[in-house]
Amino acid sequence: MIELKTPAEIQRMHVTGRFVAEVLSEVGRLADVGVNLLDLEHHVRGMIERRGAESCYWDYAPSFGDGPFRNVICLSVNDAVLHGLPHDYTLRDGDVLSADLAVGIDGWVADSARTIVVGTAAEEDLRIIRATEEALEAAIEVARPGNRLGDISAAIWAVARDYGYPVNTEFGGHGLGRTMHEAPHVPNKGKAGRGLTLRPGLTLALEPWFARTTDRIVYDPDGWTIRSADGSRTAHSEHTVAITEDAPLVLTRREPEHPATQGESAARLSTKDA
Repeated sequence: MIELKTPAEIQRMHVTGRFVAEVLSEVGRLADVGVNLLDLEHHVRGMIERRGAESCYWDYAPSFGDGPFRNVICLSVNDAVLHGLPHDYTLRDGDVLSADLAVGIDGWVADSARTIVVGTAAEEDLRIIRATEEALEAAIEVARPGNRLGDISAAIWAVARDYGYPVNTEFGGHGLGRTMHEAPHVPNKGKAGRGLTLRPGLTLALEPWFARTTDRIVYDPDGWTIRSADGSRTAHSEHTVAITEDAPLVLTRREPEHPATQGESAARLSTKDA
């Protein structure tokens, strides 16, 4: 069942969304060469605990995962793109890191993801990240009353096609609100003018993700981490968006970041959050 939210409920989701944006901005600043994924995980745990928020991932145990997840953030590196299980891995120069976070505050959820390059960036990695970001903005632009769900899917697919990236349809966007995953499913590939009519009060997590040269995926032995089947690098961008009477409202929009703020990691992670 699809639950339409009132303007007051959307504002409560916006409170959660601003916190999710703050945490992902912090992850972007801290992720640097020599930083361990487990240190990032524990730092985010501390932020969630201090805010009085609740992780949507800690008890997450879907049919496809070897759950429960028992971590609070997905951290996926290089050819990993979704549900990356934090583990003892130290980031290296040139690594591509995708961070995906969903939390609830006072019963209302927001979900967002971003991809960054650690240290020296290869142009092909920046290109695929840029493609997911442009696809996300294209999807947001058509998330308006009277349009169809297929318009969102088609907008994402069009950007991927222009860049030459294949699109996997097994995992995509989704509704959310009181829980992390609600109806409807939002594929990253589809036909304009098809599917559910978008109405004010609908809240969606839109999340284009691409692998450079394949639309097939494989799972790590950990039962969670999803990688490109051919080992090609990946990227993932996601925002929580509310359909309103006017323009789409992005509930997880981050403040603009100055490049010099990224990589402020060693000193800040030296005092860990348990």
